[in-house]
Amino acid sequence: MKLPSVEHYLRPGTLQLPALPPLSLYVHLPWCLKKCPYCDFNSHELAPGPPGASAGGRASVPAEARYLQALCADLEAALPLVWGRPVVSVFIGGGTPSLFAPEAIERLIADIRARLPLVPGCEITLEANPGTFERDRFRAFRAAGVTRLSIGVQSFHDDSLRTIGRVHDAAQARAAVTEARAAFDSFNIDLMYALPGQTLQRLQDDLDTALSFAPPHLSVYHLTLEPNTYFASHPPELPDDDLAAQMLDLIVERTAAAGLARYEVSAFARDAQRCVHNLNYWHFGDYLGIGAGAHGKLSFPHRVVRQQRWREPLCYMEQALAGQALSQDAEVPRDELPFEFMLNALRLREGFAPSLFGERTGLPASALDAALARARQRGLIEDSLQRLRPTERGFDFLSDLQSLFLAPRRRAAEPPNKPAEPPHFG
Repeated sequence: MKLPSVEHYLRPGTLQLPALPPLSLYVHLPWCLKKCPYCDFNSHELAPGPPGASAGGRASVPAEARYLQALCADLEAALPLVWGRPVVSVFIGGGTPSLFAPEAIERLIADIRARLPLVPGCEITLEANPGTFERDRFRAFRAAGVTRLSIGVQSFHDDSLRTIGRVHDAAQARAAVTEARAAFDSFNIDLMYALPGQTLQRLQDDLDTALSFAPPHLSVYHLTLEPNTYFASHPPELPDDDLAAQMLDLIVERTAAAGLARYEVSAFARDAQRCVHNLNYWHFGDYLGIGAGAHGKLSFPHRVVRQQRWREPLCYMEQALAGQALSQDAEVPRDELPFEFMLNALRLREGFAPSLFGERTGLPASALDAALARARQRGLIEDSLQRLRPTERGFDFLSDLQSLFLAPRRRAAEPPNKPAEPPHFG
């Protein structure tokens, strides 16, 4: 579909946003060497022939060039919606963005800088997998303008990596983190827990190895069986809930002892190393999403809008180059904004200032009153004039807490159809 005119978004509406929130940019590079059996992201295996052809385990030069052209056209078409707004962070996710040559990433960042006003010291994160690692490749990404690397390690055990279908081994994982640490002041290690056959000791080993690199940021995710994945139709045997809970307790204990504070459900960081891009998601900031299947959320004085690009890479490139990258564009209904806001903000361990709700949704604080009363009654939330945050129980049962803020017409749904979440975080 063709992007509606700016006037369409600026027409009168029922919301009154006092100011526009911070803006981030998400860029999706959709190709992988292999689709992981647990992955529900919009990723596509490299295959012979254009445009997703591979050359020595890399996206081919013609594929890179055409996709970069499509991204540029996509961004150009979207500029009127964000004109003049400073960008606080850029996240290049996938897929496996590190399949793209450093020269291609440099061109991408240059194209972005030429069209958007990035704030001084703007955080620019690139996702990288150890299976695409070569010596000095990460240094080349740093030279290209990337300021932060997020490495999809998942485990430092070969058995676990094979079980979850990763293309790298433990030695490659350690080498990649070593190189990242040498090349970047800021980097993240992604780990997973509650893996098939994983024991508490094996998780302890993974944590010990990860923490031995003194990472500034660590993301640790519970393996979940997402719909429309291989694991959903061929479910492996996973640790039971009690063991998974012990694993989470171990993660919290070990990260705290290593000086990493848990600031979000799955994120742990040292002082001044929290991910700016992720924090903007959790504070219900705006993000423009470009690339195949990318989601976006944009605010205007009288409405909040969700957007999505065409998912299939070939289709996306064709449509983007024709000025029609958008496949979906919908205003968030007024009565769904409390849930959308809380779905994000309640992930923060320290909570948020109550005034943020009105600033980011344009709704009065009273829109939360009924749900907050239910949450207090169940001991899931604590609030004051300064902060509103989950209790320990609320943080442990976060989905139950978030669901209290569903619009009445949706509260009976089981399970609730949640809105599109931010594309990636790491």
